[in-house]
Amino acid sequence: MAQIFHRSTNVLSRLSIFGFVFILAGIVWIAYIVNRSPYITEVGMAQVQPVPFSHKHHVSGLGLDCRFCHTSVETSAFAGMPPTETCMTCHSQIWSDSPMLEPVRESYRSNQSIEWNRVYQLPGYVYFDHSIHINKGIGCSTCHGRVDQMPLMWRASPMQMEWCLNCHRNVEQYVRPRAAVYQMDYQPPKDQVALGEKLVKEYKVQKLTDCYTCHR
Repeated sequence: MAQIFHRSTNVLSRLSIFGFVFILAGIVWIAYIVNRSPYITEVGMAQVQPVPFSHKHHVSGLGLDCRFCHTSVETSAFAGMPPTETCMTCHSQIWSDSPMLEPVRESYRSNQSIEWNRVYQLPGYVYFDHSIHINKGIGCSTCHGRVDQMPLMWRASPMQMEWCLNCHRNVEQYVRPRAAVYQMDYQPPKDQVALGEKLVKEYKVQKLTDCYTCHR
C-alpha cells in the first residue's frame, strides 16, 4: 500500500507533542510566578485609606506602642482598630484644624466609624488568632514587617499557606522573648536557633501543621 503521509509528518507530529509539553510547562511556570507576584499578594503595595495614617510618624516618631491602638491583640483573634475617640485624644489638641484629618473629626461628630481598608485580608476559610501568636513569642514585625518605617501601610508578607507553614515548621527560627514582641527593630541573635529551641520549650510552642489548625 502506498504511503499516504510524507515522512516529514512524523517529525511534525513529534515537534507538536513536545511543543505542547513545553507550552504547558510554560503556562504552569507563568501561573506560579504570577501567583507569587505583588499583583496577587499585594506585597509592598500601599493601601489607599480615608485618612493617610502614618505608622512611621506615630510609632517611630512619637513612640506609640502597637497596643495603644490595637488594644485587643493580646487577648483576641483580631488585633482590633482604635475607635475615633482614641485618635481625638490627641487630635482635639494637635492638628485640630488640619483638612487631612476632617474625616476623623466628622467620624467623631457623627459617631460613625471610619471605614478603613484592610491591608491583611485572609480568606474566610482560614482561621487566624493574633493572641496565640503574640503570647507564644512571635513578634509583630515577623508578619507585618517594619511598620515603624511605613509612612503608608502596606503588606509586608504574602500570607500564603506556604509562607505560614514555613514558620510553623521552623518556629525556633522566628520565636523571640515575649518582652521583645513589640520591638520593631528586633534583630535575631547569632544563636537564634538555640534561643528559639529554649523558648519553644519554655512557651510550650507546638509545631502545628495539620490542616485543621487553620482550616476549621
